[in-house]
Amino acid sequence: MVHGEEGLVMMMDERKFRILQAIIDDYILTAVPVGSRTISKKYDMGLSSATIRNEMSDLEELGYLDQPHVSAGRIPSAKAYRLYVDQLLNTGRIPSDSDAAVKGHFLGRMHQMEDVIDHAAQVLSSLTSYTAVVLPPTGKMPKIRTIQLVPVSDTSALVVIVTDMGIVRDQVVQVASDLDSDALYAISKTLTERLQGLTLHEAVAQMPQLMQGMHENERLLQGLGKALGQQDEMTHPHVAVGGTSNMLAYPEYSDMEKARSFLSLMETRDRLADIISQKGEMAFTVRIGPETGVPEMADCSIVTATYSTGSGRQGTIGVIGPTRMRYSRVLSVMNTMGQQLSEMFGSQAPQKNKKLDK
Repeated sequence: MVHGEEGLVMMMDERKFRILQAIIDDYILTAVPVGSRTISKKYDMGLSSATIRNEMSDLEELGYLDQPHVSAGRIPSAKAYRLYVDQLLNTGRIPSDSDAAVKGHFLGRMHQMEDVIDHAAQVLSSLTSYTAVVLPPTGKMPKIRTIQLVPVSDTSALVVIVTDMGIVRDQVVQVASDLDSDALYAISKTLTERLQGLTLHEAVAQMPQLMQGMHENERLLQGLGKALGQQDEMTHPHVAVGGTSNMLAYPEYSDMEKARSFLSLMETRDRLADIISQKGEMAFTVRIGPETGVPEMADCSIVTATYSTGSGRQGTIGVIGPTRMRYSRVLSVMNTMGQQLSEMFGSQAPQKNKKLDK
């Protein structure tokens, strides 16, 4: 556990904890503030409504419950959800009832990596009813090994970029009409000497300096810079998103401005990748409300997990939902999804619930 929650749990007697757990479970299902009479009627605790009301008052003072309106019941605070999730994960009791559902969606499916990633996001969002984000395995960025210019016509040449990871990129650029194959070979040699060992992004940054020293080939270098920039964009991680509209079904996002802000964030793929990306060996990371550090997600929780290709490359799966998300269900689906993707990409499945970062 983190944030000193273990000590707080020890301070909280079992009765308070059971009441808090019931309030959280009820609010997750209904999104309606919970009163003492609701707990008394729906949950067999052997306690009177008055006793439950007193305990709820104590829980509010401890910061585990909020009262949205003077006459309304209570709702769990971010602190309560943190305790709830910590207890769920520290006991290691993540259910496996979603195993068959997840695996059934992948049986007999053999796709290109982007197809698998896209499909995984759709499956994850469908099985959780929240928004899902899946990032492909990432590793070191490819570095340029050689650049070759092959004449295509009097005014164009094919740029062939070979990287240290065996990736070949090619694109046609415009050249001066007086450049023959010998001249293009000489330019290729110079470019390889100057750009070898650089990533595509680093090579793009070098283009202005190259143009100063090779100004007679400015037209070619402008085309090369554009080609390198386009290829650099292609190396950015593919961000697969599923179930964006799922969030709009929850009352938390009935406010038009809040919904618009969330949908806008979902469209900024680079920022979304930064938010979801998970580093390290943790089995799960759970960020609740303000812990996300994202203003547009102040009322959300983000659950992420990693999967591996077995070659040092690691991808991330994530689920974004309201803070009252069904954590048990989400963790179960993600646990199985992570194993399934690891197996599909050629590595052994990670040990269940290996570590937890909260």
